[in-house]
Amino acid sequence: MTGRAAHRDPFQAPSAWIARFAPMIAVGGAVLDVAAGGGRHSRFLLSRGHPVTAVDRAVDALADLGGRGDIEILEADLEDGSPWPLAGRTFDAVAVANYLHRPVLPAIAASVAPGGLLLYETFASGHERFGRPRNPDFLLRPGELLDAVRDGFRVLAYEDRIVHEPAPAAVQRICARREA
Repeated sequence: MTGRAAHRDPFQAPSAWIARFAPMIAVGGAVLDVAAGGGRHSRFLLSRGHPVTAVDRAVDALADLGGRGDIEILEADLEDGSPWPLAGRTFDAVAVANYLHRPVLPAIAASVAPGGLLLYETFASGHERFGRPRNPDFLLRPGELLDAVRDGFRVLAYEDRIVHEPAPAAVQRICARREA
């Protein structure tokens, strides 16, 4: 397994973590959905009135969203060593779920506009006992998300815990606001 998000049913419910903090995104604010996969967060955020930029290495599952004026779909492999495809662009929120590729963490954080939110949730150390991913390259180390936002962000919520829904998992998740 790579650091990619698992491609699931695109109409699956959004992460409870991202749904919990979505009301804090500026009304009509632009959102970046990193490793968008099937588009569950893109669809959810579009339904809340946010223009979305969805980036993934495989965008077929987002094809039904093409042609809408409120979504930009970027096909880009974030793990092939190419430059960050959104360099210089910032968003009112950046959402990441079930994805980790450490070399792009600084670029993800830099994509959050002043006053914007980073909503990030993925598997953490300890998850290997529940299933994939088991490779430590794809499991956050203790406090790693906190370290990613140490400079220039205010942490609004953070968890490093075992969850049981929608399936047992060890996760880290953070909601952090970039200081203006």
